[in-house]
Amino acid sequence: MIRRLIVAPTLVLAALSVLLLTPGCASKPEKPAPKPPAPIIVPKPVEPEPVPEILPPVMLGIDVLEAEGFKAIAGKKIGLLTHPAGVNRRGESTLSVILRSRQSKLVALFAPEHGLDGTAKAGDNIADSTDKRTGLPVYSLHGKTRKPTKDMLKGLDALVIDLQDIGSRSYTFISCMRYTMEACFENGVEVIILDRPNPLSGLKVDGPPLDPEWVSYVGAFRVPYVHGLTIGELAKMAKSSPGVLATTEKFRAKGRLTVVPMHGWTRAMRWPDTGLKWIATSPFVQDYNSVVGYSMVGLGTELGGWTWGIGTFYHFRGIGFPKKTPEQIIAELEQYHIPGIKLEKIQGVGRDGKVIDGVYVEIADWNAWRPTELSFYMMKIAAKWNTGNPFKAAPTDRQNMFNKLTGSTAWWKALTTQGSKVDVAQFTKNWGERAAVYQQQSRKYWLYQ
Repeated sequence: MIRRLIVAPTLVLAALSVLLLTPGCASKPEKPAPKPPAPIIVPKPVEPEPVPEILPPVMLGIDVLEAEGFKAIAGKKIGLLTHPAGVNRRGESTLSVILRSRQSKLVALFAPEHGLDGTAKAGDNIADSTDKRTGLPVYSLHGKTRKPTKDMLKGLDALVIDLQDIGSRSYTFISCMRYTMEACFENGVEVIILDRPNPLSGLKVDGPPLDPEWVSYVGAFRVPYVHGLTIGELAKMAKSSPGVLATTEKFRAKGRLTVVPMHGWTRAMRWPDTGLKWIATSPFVQDYNSVVGYSMVGLGTELGGWTWGIGTFYHFRGIGFPKKTPEQIIAELEQYHIPGIKLEKIQGVGRDGKVIDGVYVEIADWNAWRPTELSFYMMKIAAKWNTGNPFKAAPTDRQNMFNKLTGSTAWWKALTTQGSKVDVAQFTKNWGERAAVYQQQSRKYWLYQ
């Protein structure tokens, strides 16, 4: 018994060893679970740093109006007198900006010479219309009437004016503003001027003052031809001074005028200094160069034979005279030693596509330059180069328009009696002295230094 007990455990152990060593008798080890694929990490797009908006340093009246929350027009039914150059410093139209204002209601639009879209030719009459974008009536102030009628102003609390002037008296936007002020004052409607720069600066004053007998739509203010004021300052002068507006003193005194001034504009600034983009104010004033030229040769090309432009190029900066070469023109003008300008022979392209020669007037010294002086020497030369005196021989309607533009009866008498012997220097000296007095007196209306 004892022996069997000893053997038995040994056999059991041997059997267990065989089972453990025999292939296929033990369970197979499990394969490790496959690793999940690594997640695809999509890099988060890096947003570029916002580019800071670089704005011109000058805030226009419309910019200031918006920045102040449209408080000048809040709660009012308004009309808007403007044109394509009526934009803010971002280039957005004043119409679009005002439409964003929920504090006021825009109920009518008004258009000056050249129309709301700025495409009509100089002097063309324009009919009333309807604005396609807003459905608002567009009342033309260069059609049946130059002055808003009572019906046009009916229901308005205020009329907002945003027009870009060019600094020369005969450019009619300031006349349109004056006539509009008169109508509004007579009908109890407030005038709100959104001020804009004088592109020739607020310091350049030149040319003949306007004699009272020649006041007209191409000369509504009795100021020197280059007047040196902004449209807001002219409005302030009209409101403050008796006799400027063609209305009664009662209406002038009761009239309400609000000027929304610019921020950042100073009197010494010419248009390029403002950083603003020039928007064409009329078909032939497409850029700042033509603004300068308008003041310089506009009067000289009105009567007598001179032309402005070289073909379709250089509006108001190029000049020509029938049957005279550029060399002849330059030689004739240079003998007068007109300060501040330089004359150059240059080529342009005619309407027929042919290259033509002409004379370009460059500003060599801005401070020495007297804008209108060249025009009066051009008139003197026209009397020399024409057979007979072209001014004296002109039709009555042309004579009247010439005088409305130049504004000086004394000059007209001298030019028509003395012709090419007229003493231009004597007149420019007198006008310069009077311009200095005017500039000192006009300081009371300045909104900027």
